[in-house]
Amino acid sequence: MLSLQRRGAHNINFVTPSHATVSLEAAIPAAREKGLTIPIVYNTSGYDSIEQLRQMDGLVEIYMPDIRYQDGEVARELSNVPDYPEINHAALKEMHRQVGDLVVEDGVAVRGLLVRHLVLPEGKADTEKALRFLADEISPNTYVSLMAQYFPAYKAPNTPGMNRRITPDEWRRAAIAFEKSGLEGWAQFYGG
Repeated sequence: MLSLQRRGAHNINFVTPSHATVSLEAAIPAAREKGLTIPIVYNTSGYDSIEQLRQMDGLVEIYMPDIRYQDGEVARELSNVPDYPEINHAALKEMHRQVGDLVVEDGVAVRGLLVRHLVLPEGKADTEKALRFLADEISPNTYVSLMAQYFPAYKAPNTPGMNRRITPDEWRRAAIAFEKSGLEGWAQFYGG
């Protein structure tokens, strides 16, 4: 971490780190004691244990979770996690409680919550409902990365409806859903 900081990194980004929270609890304070000043980013699918997230309280400056499925049946069908919506919503609330809305200084995020949402074919991600949840139950100032780069991989080529990229119309509907969501925070649109 210190080496990356010396080389000019803007943050230390831990990707899918839930299996390493015990190690992070020791490593982050040790690095801080030795001069680490750049933000720690917890980059996750959003399917996180509240207990583990509470262990990170005070250690993480930026949470970057996904908000995926809004329907348990879709979550079961596509990822075998029927409780994804409940787990995800509770996790996002805990993350926001810890770090608040995203703060950007000189074009660089320094603290807060930045949520990613991948638009899926046939509305499987229920983009409108996901964005409304963020606006109504997290914060209308939530920063969102709305993404169109879904690509059918692994078992998806053999899964009806998931065996194709999203259409321009599906992307347009997602962008309109953002406009109507009540979110006042910034949105970065990828693709379309």
